[in-house]
Amino acid sequence: MAGGPFDLVIGVLLIGLFFNTYLYGLVTYQFIVYNNTKFNDPLWIRAMVGILFFVDTVHSAVAVYAAWDMCVTNYNNPASLAFVNWTIPFTAVATSVAAIVTQYFLGHRVFLLTKSYVLAGVIALLSFLGFVFGCYAGVRSGIIAEVAKFGPLGPFVICWLSFQTAADLLITFSLSFVLSRSKTGFRRTDSIINRLIRGAVQTGLFASIFALADLFSFVLHRDTNFYAMFAFPIGRIYTNTLLDTLNARADLKNMSGTIDMDSESNANAFRMNNSHTLHSVQIQKETITDAKFDGTDSVFQPSKAV
Repeated sequence: MAGGPFDLVIGVLLIGLFFNTYLYGLVTYQFIVYNNTKFNDPLWIRAMVGILFFVDTVHSAVAVYAAWDMCVTNYNNPASLAFVNWTIPFTAVATSVAAIVTQYFLGHRVFLLTKSYVLAGVIALLSFLGFVFGCYAGVRSGIIAEVAKFGPLGPFVICWLSFQTAADLLITFSLSFVLSRSKTGFRRTDSIINRLIRGAVQTGLFASIFALADLFSFVLHRDTNFYAMFAFPIGRIYTNTLLDTLNARADLKNMSGTIDMDSESNANAFRMNNSHTLHSVQIQKETITDAKFDGTDSVFQPSKAV
C-alpha cells in the first residue's frame, strides 16, 4: 500500500506520541506503587521522584497538544510543517532534565558500589555535558524555528545524544561488571545479583537505543519527523527506569529471604570468602537491603532495610 505525503512527517510523530502516552501510563502506575509502598526513603529521593513525575506529566500534556496543533489547528495548513513550535524545544529540555536526574541517581549507585571517585566523576561529567548540549539544542531550535535551517544544530544534537548515551552505557557496564564479580555460588544470593544485573542492563539499553535512533534519524533524515518519533518517549523511559529500580526493592527483599548453609564447612567458607560480596549487594543504603551473615545460626540473613 502506497504511503501518503505526510507519513514521514505527521505519521511518525503520532506514533511517537502514542508510545509516549503508553509509557506515561506505566510511569503513573509505578508512581502510585512507589507512593503506596513504605520505603522510608530520604527526602532527596522522594523529591527526585516527584520532580520526574511532574516533568513527565507536563511533557505528556505538551505532547498531546503537539498532536492537536499539527492535526487539528493546522489541519489544512501544510506550510506549518516547515516550522517547529515551542513543543519541540520543550521536549529537548524535558528529556535532558529526566536524563540528568536519572543518571545522577544511578551514578550515585555506581559510586557506592565501586567507591571510585574517578568513575563517578566521569559519569557526572558525561551526564552534565549531555544536559547542557540538550538544553542548548532545544532552545536554539526554538529560536531558529524553520526546519530547513536546522543544519547548524547538527553538532550540538550529536554532542547531546552522544554524551547522554555514553553516560547510560558507562553506568550499565559498571553496574553489570561489579555485580557479576559479586556472585557467591549460593543460588538465592546469585538470583538477587542476577536480578540486579538484569535491571542494570535494562537501565541503559532502552534509553541508549532510543537516543541513538533519535540521533541518526535527525542527522540522516532531517526533512522528516523521524527524530520526534524517538525524542518524545525518551524521558518516560528514564523515569520508568528509575521508578522500576526503586520499586524492585520490595521483590529483592522477598528474594533475599533466609539461605541455609549446606554444612558448617560451607558456612565457614561463605563467611571467609563472601563478606565483601554480601556488602556489595547493598547497592546503596536507600535502595537495596543490606545483607549480613550470622555465623551463630549459620544462615544468611538480610538486615532491616535502611
